[in-house]
Amino acid sequence: MQYLLSPARLESKRHRFESRRAARKEAQVVHFFHQEDDPYSQLLAAVLPQFQARYKIQMEIHCVSAPSDAAAPERALLEAYSQRDAARLAQHYGIDGSNASPLRASNPHETREQADKLRQRLGHYLGATLWFGGEWYWGVDRLHHLEKRLQTLGLQTPQFQQDAAPFLFPPGEDLQNAVALTNPPAIDFFFSFRSPYSAIVAPRVFELARRTGAQVNLRYVLPMVMRGLPVPREKRVYIVFDTAREARMRNIPFGRLNDPVGKPTERGLALMPLALAQGKGESYVLSFMQGVWAEGLDAGSDKDLRKIVERSGLLWTQAKEALGLNEWRTVAEANRSAMFALGLWGVPSFHVGDTAVWGQDRLWAVQEALLNK
Repeated sequence: MQYLLSPARLESKRHRFESRRAARKEAQVVHFFHQEDDPYSQLLAAVLPQFQARYKIQMEIHCVSAPSDAAAPERALLEAYSQRDAARLAQHYGIDGSNASPLRASNPHETREQADKLRQRLGHYLGATLWFGGEWYWGVDRLHHLEKRLQTLGLQTPQFQQDAAPFLFPPGEDLQNAVALTNPPAIDFFFSFRSPYSAIVAPRVFELARRTGAQVNLRYVLPMVMRGLPVPREKRVYIVFDTAREARMRNIPFGRLNDPVGKPTERGLALMPLALAQGKGESYVLSFMQGVWAEGLDAGSDKDLRKIVERSGLLWTQAKEALGLNEWRTVAEANRSAMFALGLWGVPSFHVGDTAVWGQDRLWAVQEALLNK
């Protein structure tokens, strides 16, 4: 996995794609998989003209169906949340899609079924997705990654120079305006030890708390797959590659991973009550996350779990006794119920005051909630 997620392999893959494209004298084509009733798709569709004006590309539009039940196990929550979150994004980035024209498929003869099959063959499951040269970019959140790639290829137009901005929608700055606050509200941090997105946001949420003086409430839950919910292969693959990309951007160690699904996660969670009781919740979470997602440690083995435990400041003798306890299961289920009550279903998620958001790329919204308490 360290090799598969490495920048060197990524550059080699991009070079091969570009060489084949040039040899075939093909255009630079970006494929947009548009789900008409999806707020994220609508948001991306609204900014496509502005995006296309900045780069010498050809846009191919495919109208696709909603994700399958396996890819969207809590569909009602997803649909309700996406409405709120898309509105939040539109306000954050100043996007007005009220006058955007409805999009149609570039090929009028392409059926929805054909578009769905193409999306699946290329390796995705959602609408609001862009595919270019073997890589996926979801929504306005990841558009800056695609822009950077197109800029590397020298595809800027004169409009790009006139805009005088490197990206239409730069990534959210987690800590740019974080300052010490008086009596800030607590941050509920819902996370899973098996979530790579949780792993790369954990150090950032703790740093945000330090800068603002907010308390972080660690609300651990079982991963979806360990709660009996299926996770399609294309979803698992996209998530890990997207996490690696986001981690590189923020200089967070990631990639030498040892998936802790099953017993490793259960063993990790069994020690959470001990860590919290001793005031070492933060150090233990960070140690576990770095161990399994950046160092390849096997939390299912005593040798590697002991390393995770001891460097967090806990005693291995106490940890071994705690591994046999089941108190964590009741807490994890209570945390899951609390998360669902907020209209959220996945991790990482955050709750501050009246704000509840999902995703490692929404920490800017958590910061805003703290500053505007």
